[in-house]
Amino acid sequence: MKIAALTDIGSCRQENQDNYCAQQLTDGSAWGIVCDGMGGANGGRVASRIATATMLQYFQKQLHTLRPGDEKQFIMHGFDLTNRAVYDKATSDPEMLGMGTTGVCAYVYGGMAHIVHAGDSRAYLLHEGNIRQLTRDHSMVQQLVDSGQITREQAAMHPQKNLITRALGVSASIVPEYSRCEVAVGDILLLCTDGLTNMIPDQEIALLLQETSFFDAPSVLVDRALQGGGQDNITVLLMGVEGTEENNG
Repeated sequence: MKIAALTDIGSCRQENQDNYCAQQLTDGSAWGIVCDGMGGANGGRVASRIATATMLQYFQKQLHTLRPGDEKQFIMHGFDLTNRAVYDKATSDPEMLGMGTTGVCAYVYGGMAHIVHAGDSRAYLLHEGNIRQLTRDHSMVQQLVDSGQITREQAAMHPQKNLITRALGVSASIVPEYSRCEVAVGDILLLCTDGLTNMIPDQEIALLLQETSFFDAPSVLVDRALQGGGQDNITVLLMGVEGTEENNG
């Protein structure tokens, strides 16, 4: 696995409330998380920072206990702990009241990507030039799309497209959404905040990923989002699937 990432404040915000964390591990696996904080004053920045720090600590301390077949329970439990950490801070500090954060986390091992998310930060898979969104936005507008009241094209322009229905830290418990997919050598997992996807169509993201070297791609995507208006913080995290020595020879 290889990892490349970048976050940017964007053109219109006073501070960057996005955060991310990722690690390559010695067993050939990797994991990463991207968060988009929300809350007045410093709340969003604090929430996203707590979320990434909590998941980092969880993976560092508990990954050795993970048994094959238990990946869903493992990653979902990590999100439960993360939700509680953000919620405890939000309810114990009056200045942080009401803060929360989106979160999308991926753990990749053995040809499989395990993904958990809450909110509208997304995971995509680029496979043989085709891009596929792996997560479904937890948002008011996505609910309208799902019920057939508006189209995806109308959703992209909807004035309330940033209203999310799930987030880490806004209540004592959370029901995150889990998904998984097979990954192959050459595939790229993209975790990102809506500061990217609101500015660049999916097919253009796919094209830029194909035309750009892996480690240059985050800055190219961020620059393109800035050219598109940079209306929000922008975070891009790429996880590239590489072959093992056994596969190569």
